[in-house]
Parts: sequence; C-alpha cells; structure tokens
Amino acid sequence: MLSLVPAAIGVAATILLASGAVATRALTRRAGAVAAVFGSVIVVFAGYPYLILLILFVFGSVLATRYQMEEKRRKNVQEGTAGERGVANVVAHSVIPVVIAVVVGWGSSGIPAATLALLYVSALAFGASDTFASEFGVLAGRARSILSFRPVEPGTNGGVSGRGEAFALAGAATTAVLAVGLFALFGPSFPSVIRLLVVVIVAGFLGCQVDSVLGEALENRGFLTKHTTNLLGMLSSVGLAAALWTLLGGS
Repeated sequence: MLSLVPAAIGVAATILLASGAVATRALTRRAGAVAAVFGSVIVVFAGYPYLILLILFVFGSVLATRYQMEEKRRKNVQEGTAGERGVANVVAHSVIPVVIAVVVGWGSSGIPAATLALLYVSALAFGASDTFASEFGVLAGRARSILSFRPVEPGTNGGVSGRGEAFALAGAATTAVLAVGLFALFGPSFPSVIRLLVVVIVAGFLGCQVDSVLGEALENRGFLTKHTTNLLGMLSSVGLAAALWTLLGGS
C-alpha cells in the first residue's frame, strides 16, 4: 500500500480525472462518483502503475465510444445519449480490477506480485477488447452470429464481424504492450515479457468471445443483462490468464 502523501496525491488525481470525465460527458455523475472511489482504492492499495493503466483504458474507451458518434446515433447503437457510461458499466468493468488491487495491497495472499499484476492487466485487456469490438464493430457493414454464423445486424448481442474481431485483438494487444512498459518502469518484474504479452492478449481476446457467446445464448433470452455478461466475460479472462500463466510456467 502507498504511504500517506503518495496516496493522497493519487486520490486527488483520481477525483480530478473522474470530475473531468463527468464534465466531458464521458461518465454520468453517479458513474463518475463510483469511478472516483474505485480509482482511489486501486491507487492506494496497488500503486500508480495500476491506476495509470486503468486511466489509459478509460481514455481509450472514451475515444472508441465517440468515434463516428453521429453514424452510431443514426443506427441507434450509441452508448447512452452522448456516449456517456453509467454506473452499471463502470462497476462491470472495474469491480474485478478493484478486488485484485486490494489483494495486491493486502500483501499476505501468498500469490506472487507478478501473477496478481498479470491478472489485473488481463481484466483490463478484456475491457479494452470488448469495448473496441463493440464500438468499432457496430460500424461494420455486416455481422454474423458467433454461434450459428447466420447474418445479423451489427450491434446485435452475439454478432461478430471481421472489423470487430480485429479491433478486439487490437484492444487486448494495446493493453498488454502498455502494461509491459509501465511494469518495466515501476515493477513488478516478470520472468518473461513475451509470456506476459501472449497470456494477456490471448486471455483478453478469448474473454471477449465468451462475452459474445453469453450475449447471444443468455442475454438475448433475458437471463443476463449486458453488464452481467461483461462481468462474466472479464472473469473468464482472468481465469484463462491464471490457467495459461500456470501452464506456461509463470511464477
């Protein structure tokens, strides 16, 4: 955990950034308040690299959400009324990273620091993969069901396209590369950077596919909400990352 002064600086920065997100209508007011609390917990328990990676994820998500917003409005596939994210979205994409950050700061879980960092990054890699796939994929000319492969409208739960899948992979890969840079500067150290990249990219991308399968199989039938599907998709990415890291000999 951070000492008092660095923690106070981190919390102040988090509150300012959340306020900026509300002011620019990237988040609703309630979502901004929740984001401020979550970000504060992350920076206090896990430190600046974890917060910076979360901020970069949010920034990339905002850019993706607002890309060709008028076209998204025309198709009625935009997030909110102006691309703003609500409380449920913030919770679905942040609660697992927050839990991992608390475990990092607790320091007595017995799980190596590198493993916890990997799981945190994999959770955000899913978030970026899912957001990029959705926000860029809805602009594709056509899409197909991930289960039946029949043509569906872009933006349909469980609908995938070449464009969306390419951006899903790009989201996971970008998160992995940014994490490598941050942890190289601030720690923790990893036994293999290549192994880190492979695990995060694969786990983030496959978690996005799990999200699509759940969206078609359960969300479309009313058994799950969009945000519950997101939460389960992120959980699957973390589980896949843990399994792959162990299989590849990670510490």
